[in-house]
Amino acid sequence: MRFLHCGPYRLPLQRPLVMGIVNLTPDSFSGDGLVGDVERAIAHARAQYEAGADLLDLGAESSRPGAIPTPEAEELRRLLPVLEEITTWGRPISVDTYKPAVMRAALAAGATIINDITGMSQPEALAAVANSDCAVCLMHMQGEPDTMQQAPIYGDVVGEVRAFLEAAVNRCRQAGVGDERLLLDPGFGFGKSLEHNMTLFRRLAETTVDDLPLLVGVSRKSMLGALTGRPVDERLPASVVAAVLAANKGARMLRVHDVAATRDGLAVWAAIEQGD
Repeated sequence: MRFLHCGPYRLPLQRPLVMGIVNLTPDSFSGDGLVGDVERAIAHARAQYEAGADLLDLGAESSRPGAIPTPEAEELRRLLPVLEEITTWGRPISVDTYKPAVMRAALAAGATIINDITGMSQPEALAAVANSDCAVCLMHMQGEPDTMQQAPIYGDVVGEVRAFLEAAVNRCRQAGVGDERLLLDPGFGFGKSLEHNMTLFRRLAETTVDDLPLLVGVSRKSMLGALTGRPVDERLPASVVAAVLAANKGARMLRVHDVAATRDGLAVWAAIEQGD
């Protein structure tokens, strides 16, 4: 059986794991930002676990299309009070950040996964994680959040995403981060048109490197709005279907807003397809 090593935890990967989202921003695209309300954010985190999340992903800087970068001090101000509480629960916690100083502070506070939308490409990012035993999620993004959706262009989206992830994996290996600590994310919606997203989804298995586990995050995203015509608060059915399809195509972790509904969808899929 394969495991993801993240700090003191060994997460089994024989079934897709559900990562519950906890947004600590004022401008989340999904409308669930909890910035400035520590008690409500902690309650939401607990509710995500009670709904069946295997782990949580905390983000204190919006990376939605058009988002303006958040100052490091403000990101830490939003993040640490919530993180310091929920890391006492004895469960694995991911922090969504690309800033090395935030990575170091998050790990010191007990985070066990760093989820980096820039694929560990920032100076000093690898140094911040290499000597820890945290897991690292490497994501592909073309451009920067404030401009990435203006005119994304690829010659071969699958090949280019895979090449980026392969280079990121090699950087991690050279820094001493073992494969058992790595997750890969093709970055749906991060510098990609609807056509690019659909191609990546159809050929999801081709985006991995050396069979490293894939994380997929499409919950409530604009690609689902484009396909259904639904506003963000009406994308639950589409999000669950997309999560199940991602699992069917080999994703080992699913980053979602709606944990209980996703777990139900996965349970039906597993019973029918795998007799589990």
